[in-house]
Amino acid sequence: MTDLVDAIDPPATDFDAPPPLSTAQQRQAVTAASIGNALEFYDFVTFAFFAIQIGRTFFPGGSAFLSLMGALATFGAGFITRPIGAYVLGGYADRVGRKPAMIFSMTLMGIAIAALALTPGYATIGIAAPIIAITARLAQGFALGGEVGSATAYMMEAASEERRGLMISMQGASQNVAGSIGALVGIALAALLVPAQLDAYGWRIALLLGVVIVPFGLIIRRSLPETLHHADPIERDPAAYRDYRKAIILGFLIIGQGTITTYIFKYMATYGQNELHLTTVWSMTAQFGNEFAGLIAVLIGGYYSDRIGRRPVLVWPQLMFAAMIIPLFLWLTRAGSGPVFLTANIFLSVFSSIQYGAAYAAILENIPRRLRARVFALVYSIPVAVFGGTTQLVITEILHITGSSMSIAWYLFGISLIGCVAMWLMPETAPIKRRPIVASSPAMALA
Repeated sequence: MTDLVDAIDPPATDFDAPPPLSTAQQRQAVTAASIGNALEFYDFVTFAFFAIQIGRTFFPGGSAFLSLMGALATFGAGFITRPIGAYVLGGYADRVGRKPAMIFSMTLMGIAIAALALTPGYATIGIAAPIIAITARLAQGFALGGEVGSATAYMMEAASEERRGLMISMQGASQNVAGSIGALVGIALAALLVPAQLDAYGWRIALLLGVVIVPFGLIIRRSLPETLHHADPIERDPAAYRDYRKAIILGFLIIGQGTITTYIFKYMATYGQNELHLTTVWSMTAQFGNEFAGLIAVLIGGYYSDRIGRRPVLVWPQLMFAAMIIPLFLWLTRAGSGPVFLTANIFLSVFSSIQYGAAYAAILENIPRRLRARVFALVYSIPVAVFGGTTQLVITEILHITGSSMSIAWYLFGISLIGCVAMWLMPETAPIKRRPIVASSPAMALA
C-alpha cells in the first residue's frame, strides 16, 4: 500500500541533488555542524540532569516536589520558543543561507548559557532569579529551534547521496555526545563535591563548560562552505507545503514519539534518585550509559539505512523497542540496583535510537531544498515544544499520583506504538533503491 502511495506522491530527492563537495569538505562540514549541534544540546540536557539542584537554587520551598516541578517548568519554558525560532531562523536559512543561520543560533545559545549559569539564586536576588532563569531558557529555545533545521539541512546538502543516512545521523549522534558529556560531567561533580557544593555551584560549572566551547565552534562554522545557492528558488506560497503534507504529518508523529522517549530518558538520572533511591553517581552513570549507547546506535542505523533503505531501519528496531519496554522496566524497578539500572538503560537506548538517522534522512529527502530548513525545523520543533516541554512534568506528576514506578513504562509503551505506525507509513527515499552503492563499512563511508 505504501509503495502505491509513494508512486503517486514521490519524494523530493530526484530533482534535488546537493552541490558537489570533496570528501574532505564533506567531513569538515558535517563535523562542524555536529559540534555546534552537540554544544547547543549540551546545555539543554545538562539542565535536565541537574533539575533537582537547579530547583533548589531558583525555587526554594518547603516541598522538594514543588521545587523540582518549578525547575522542570523552567526547563519546559525553553520549548515554548522553539517553533518561533524554527520559523524565523529556518526561514532565514532558506532565504539567506545555512551558514549565517547556524552562526547566529550558536552565538545566541552561548549568551543564554552564560546568563543562566551566572545568575545568583533566589536567596540572593529574590524573584529576579527565576525570572532571569526563565528568560534565558526562552532564548535557548529560540536558538535551538533554528539550529536544528539549518544544521540538519546543511548536513544533508554537504553529503553525497550515498552517505546521507550516515551523515544525517550525526545530528542525532551529536545530541547523544552532548548527553554523554553532560552525564560524565555530572558523575565527576557528584563524586568530587558534597551535596551542598553541588547545589551551590556544581551545576553552574557544568553549564559554563559549554560556554568555553562557543568561540571555537563559531570559528569552525565561519570556515564552512555554503550549501544554499542564490539560484535556488525561494518558496513564498504557503500552499506549496501541501504537496509534502504526508511526510510532514508522519514526521510530526515520528519526532513526537521520539521526543517523548528522549526526554523520558533524559529524566532517568532524576528517576533513579527519586524513584529507585539510587545514589547520584549510579544515576548519572546509567544516564551516561543511555547516552553513549544511543550515540553508537544512531550511527549504525544511519549507515545501514544507506545500505538497505530507510524503512527497514525505521520499523524493526522500533518494534523491538516496544516489545522490551515492560520487561526491562519490571526488571529495573524490582531489582532496584545500580548495575541493573545501567544495563536496562543501555538496552532501551540502543533500540530506541538506532532508527533516528534513517528518520531524519527520510523526512529531509521528502522535502525540496527551497523549503527544507524551515519545514524540518518546524516538523522537529513543534512536537518537541508540545511534548518535550511537558514530558518530564507529566511523568513526574504521573509517578506522584500513581505511586507506581512502572507507570512511566506503560506511558512509554503506548507512545512507542504510535511511532511504529508512522515509521511504517513513511515513504522510502534511500538512493540505494535507485542505484547500487559500493561501500563495505561505516569507516569507508566516512573516508
